[in-house]
Amino acid sequence: MTAMTELFYRDPYACKFTSKVTSCVEGEMGFEVMLEDTAFYPEGGGQPADHGTIDGAAVFDVRRTPAGIVHYCEKAFDVGQDVKGVLDWERRFDNMQNHTGEHVFSGIVNAKFGFDNVGFHMDDDVITCDFSGVMTEEEVAEVERIANDAVIANVPVNVSFPDAEALEKLVYRSKKALKGDVRIVDVPGCDRCACCGVHVRSTGEIGLIKVLSSMKHRGGTRVFFVCGIRALRDYEARIRETRAVSALLSAKPLEISSAVERVLAESAAKDARIAAMNRTIFDLKADAIPAQETPLVVLEEGFPPFELRQFCVQLSEAKKAPFIAVMSETEPGVMSYVCAIPDDLLRPVSIALNKRLNGRGGGAKGFVQGSWKADETAVREAVAAVWAEHTA
Repeated sequence: MTAMTELFYRDPYACKFTSKVTSCVEGEMGFEVMLEDTAFYPEGGGQPADHGTIDGAAVFDVRRTPAGIVHYCEKAFDVGQDVKGVLDWERRFDNMQNHTGEHVFSGIVNAKFGFDNVGFHMDDDVITCDFSGVMTEEEVAEVERIANDAVIANVPVNVSFPDAEALEKLVYRSKKALKGDVRIVDVPGCDRCACCGVHVRSTGEIGLIKVLSSMKHRGGTRVFFVCGIRALRDYEARIRETRAVSALLSAKPLEISSAVERVLAESAAKDARIAAMNRTIFDLKADAIPAQETPLVVLEEGFPPFELRQFCVQLSEAKKAPFIAVMSETEPGVMSYVCAIPDDLLRPVSIALNKRLNGRGGGAKGFVQGSWKADETAVREAVAAVWAEHTA
């Protein structure tokens, strides 16, 4: 790390500032503007870049380069010009809340289980953290509870640059060995970490820390969570969805799962009745089709893939023909199909048909399924020709 003296470090709460343009060139992402000083945080350390405006012109990305911090802007400015920068404060504060919340959460995981944070990413709607060991859902929930206790305690978030001697004695989290000035972010009782991001003043400003889900990932644990305003937005969205589902099911919000179980059971019973009726219908249809020594092509209206397969299996078991194709038109000129083909001919015949009929699909054990981009006449002609080629 190098010394960090920009305005966004000196005062992370500065959302308006005035500075002088030191460079402005046109690039692939708009105009690349550099300033004497800036409150715009450049993307880094897992934290997204700030957005906002410079003299009313949109700033849609900010990056740190070897030459300095570049603001990607929709408008050009004159070198030496004084300009006013205004941050999208809602975005900045949201990022500060969530980045600080990540420190608290990761620090507690490290202290409680000894696992390192080996991956950290902040999207616009969720934080993703990868930890180096496996945690159960109950253990993740325990970390969440302790993290929220730290929020309630409202402890200060301290930033310092220890000298080399002090740093040597300091225990802190870092993903890699660091040289030069190292910026330490210390949340007493929770975490001490080398970090280049911007953070809130105290843990109380983080707001609620809420885990959305967790999963095993590459020998460790991936946790998705949100903090503060983002957690509120997520909760509001979930409440809206809960109310909508509650109304659809005519069930109280906290009784949705029981209502869903009832609907699924009713649906399964209905599916069983439909399947039984289909078997009866398919038996009648199959009985009406005489057995033949040539390929059999059957067109049915409105059959979904599972019904096509069911009917094809019944025709095959009744030995109606050496080759059977059951198909249904899903849109003009497109046929969904299931074919029963002898195993020794299945691959070459299905490949040849798909080639002739601009189709796709595959299968095994005597059956293939997929779709053809062709009408009924083209299918019948192709089936007759391909079968003749492969059985001559």
